[in-house]
Amino acid sequence: MKLVIIGGHLAPALAVIDNLSKDTQVLFIGRKHTFEGDKAISLEYNTITARHVRFADIVAGRLQRKFTKHTIPSLLKIPCGFFQSFFILRAFKPDIVLGFGGYVSLPVILSSFILRIPIVIHEQTQGVGLCNRIVSLFAKKICISWESSRKFFPQNKTVLTGNPIRNFQLSIQRAPQDRLFNSQLPNKDLPIIYITGGSSGSHFINTMVEGCIKELLEQFIVIHQTGDSKSYQDFDRLKNLREVLSKILKSRYILKKFISPNDIGLVLQKADLVVARSGINTVTELIAFKKPAILIPIAFSQNNEQLKNALFFKSLGLGEVVTQEFLDKAHFLQKVKDMVNNINKYKIKDKSNALINKNAAQAIIEVVEYATKSKED
Repeated sequence: MKLVIIGGHLAPALAVIDNLSKDTQVLFIGRKHTFEGDKAISLEYNTITARHVRFADIVAGRLQRKFTKHTIPSLLKIPCGFFQSFFILRAFKPDIVLGFGGYVSLPVILSSFILRIPIVIHEQTQGVGLCNRIVSLFAKKICISWESSRKFFPQNKTVLTGNPIRNFQLSIQRAPQDRLFNSQLPNKDLPIIYITGGSSGSHFINTMVEGCIKELLEQFIVIHQTGDSKSYQDFDRLKNLREVLSKILKSRYILKKFISPNDIGLVLQKADLVVARSGINTVTELIAFKKPAILIPIAFSQNNEQLKNALFFKSLGLGEVVTQEFLDKAHFLQKVKDMVNNINKYKIKDKSNALINKNAAQAIIEVVEYATKSKED
């Protein structure tokens, strides 16, 4: 089978790739650069190419939720992304295309439809993303992660598969602790806080941590994943700050631009508390890993999706939600301390185990194989 996978949401795409049969030929279409107008190479590109999977970069445009200097140029890229996709697909000649949402999917799926290539899409959220709402019109099958999404799609095309998660146990076994943590973790009696803004990083979270890192390190070991935005240069600034810390505090601050998907299982296993945004893939993995967390939703996410995800997570008794507009250094520090001091309150509840289908990746592959075999129907 020749399969095109469209990037945008990396975690479920990787879970599917890792479960494909060895004779499957995969072409991954995605973004080489994380942000528009930024030269930072994306984790998506680095991770996919490290797996020796073919990667095709397209300059897909998108409808931005905030008007910036990149808004109009981005809209002008939409036709370019369509023509790039068309010629990439015609050259590769895939049997089927699998999309995981996000604006990169739109030109690829429209081109696939014109070329009469069967299309399967996967919706991660509890509702429906804007792109998937559009491209569902062209899809042969629609995989959903949560029953609540079913009402947004045609019933005869929709299959509940769950949201794929990576094989954490395997990643824990493979992750070299010395490389990941520079050395053995110092002072293992201290609680470990893992702070992340996702693969792209979060300038807001990075700046907040920058303002209180010394206070954090007095009580905790901090693993901080910043992203690699060249516009904000958060990693470089925090790296300089780390260099002037005392030897003891410096040893407690583990600073990374990215944490490889192969290593994330070990990080989550070690962490006592996670501080993160609340994209649905992050929330799914936190539930699967039974990990307490403070979630800080992106204020401008589509349909307030991240806030809904965070409140769902909190409803399971797993963590707390702090909205960005009410968060400052003092509030953040107190929230971290309060949660760590009362961590048993946030232990996973039994009912949450039933929410995660650990075979979701294989379920999606079965849908893809069915759609491929029946493409002449």
